[in-house]
Amino acid sequence: MEKLQLLPLGVQDFSILRDGDYLYVDKTSLVYELTHTQRAVFLSRPRRFGKSLLLSTIKYYFLGRKDLFTGLAIEKLEEQSKEPWAEYPVMYFSLASGEFTEKEGLAEKLRASLNDFEEKYELPHDETGLVIRFAKALENANKKTGHKVVVLVDEYDNPLLKNMTVNPRQEEANRNLYKAFFATLKDCDEYLRFYMFTGVTKFSKVSIFSDLNQLTDISLISKFNNICGISQSELECNFVPYVKNLAESCGFSESETLDELKRMYDGYHFSSSGEGMYNPYSLLHCFNENDFGSYWFESGTPTFLINKLNSAHYDVRHFDEEPKVSESALKDYRPENLDPIPLFYQSGYLTIKGWNQRQRTYKLGFPNSEVKYGFLNSLAPSYLHVEDKPAPVNIDLLDDAVEEGDTEGMRKWFTALFALLPYPAGADTETITEQNFQNVIFMALTMMGKYARTEVHSAKGRADCILETDDYVYVFEFKRDVSAAEALKQIEEKGYTAPYTADKRKLFKIGVNFSTSERNITEWEVR
Repeated sequence: MEKLQLLPLGVQDFSILRDGDYLYVDKTSLVYELTHTQRAVFLSRPRRFGKSLLLSTIKYYFLGRKDLFTGLAIEKLEEQSKEPWAEYPVMYFSLASGEFTEKEGLAEKLRASLNDFEEKYELPHDETGLVIRFAKALENANKKTGHKVVVLVDEYDNPLLKNMTVNPRQEEANRNLYKAFFATLKDCDEYLRFYMFTGVTKFSKVSIFSDLNQLTDISLISKFNNICGISQSELECNFVPYVKNLAESCGFSESETLDELKRMYDGYHFSSSGEGMYNPYSLLHCFNENDFGSYWFESGTPTFLINKLNSAHYDVRHFDEEPKVSESALKDYRPENLDPIPLFYQSGYLTIKGWNQRQRTYKLGFPNSEVKYGFLNSLAPSYLHVEDKPAPVNIDLLDDAVEEGDTEGMRKWFTALFALLPYPAGADTETITEQNFQNVIFMALTMMGKYARTEVHSAKGRADCILETDDYVYVFEFKRDVSAAEALKQIEEKGYTAPYTADKRKLFKIGVNFSTSERNITEWEVR
């Protein structure tokens, strides 16, 4: 068997990656492009998408570590520079971890980074306030080395997200500290060569961006679409032996394996015309374990997203309907915005599916199967407030009923589920709508990977839900406090089943009534 290079699982430091002879997908031509055409930069990408490794690569480039870049694209590009492999002082802030919910947590983290920088470059240790000390460190480093300073800030938004929705007072305190501290960069422009912030979200009108308005947001710029993640060509060029091993392990052809990799992990688009990108975290774990798992979701679901979804009372079925959002909403997220869609895009749960140049709006959707079904399996229990309760029935039992045409089994499964759900939380009988229990049914059907569609248009109206399998078609109409017979009558009168008259599959028309007083299904009629 061919000996493979080590996969860089968990490696976020560029020097460790290169010294350890790990596999590296060469992004250095984009690093050169970025550092020679931009000066003050912000980049948003989903978690575990390679932001930290990118910033580490930039750090070692500016430190003049030519030895780490041997054989990479930047080696020849650097020959064009006026001062090849010049060594700049680099101040690095890693905010991926820290006690940010504590009163002095963020200040201590910033202070520790200043300490490291001052010690490395043997600068005077100034005991004044953080803001003045930061400015002095930049000035002193520039004067001592003769080179301007590079400032890199990794996961800048983590101290804000840690407190979002759970500790607003501390979030505000962290925000105010940010504004004062990083505004220093604007005042110290003469001492700076390059500075860059990365994060999952970009908060408009808060944190660093209200004062530090000279930052160029490259998150949606096409030429930097590929700066994080793995493209199709990069996959087929760098991972050939891993694809072969995966194919053998799963009993697939190499072509089938590539198709399954694309279905599971591809599809992230970070600009209106950018190609689809693979999630590097999931892809590397897939090759390491030779199995098509949902690795991104297993690495953790951010609590702030669950809280946001709950507080917005969002109709989750819209996630599957390619919701439309303005360009400004994607670029400038505001915490007070009740619409969770921009936040779910920036977090990687949705991605760009289409672009309207005239309206300057994007259509968004799930990037791939891992995200779609992982979203429902990981977020739905928290959204439905059942994460701490035992499952009423196994999802496989519903899957069996659907595949076998067992509509009575389907009814029993959903009745048991609704009996457990305190849904919608805090709602009275007047505020419960058909949408509320449609959400539950849609999520359960989609969790199985079935072809479920909601609000399906026909010539005379819209069917609430249509579910298709290889052998059966189920057409649902849901009512609240109305007879199931009336729901069936609507299916007939509106012609919801007309598209399936020549279909060889068995067709079920199902009328369902949900009682708001009993908060469960009370009538289920099948024809």
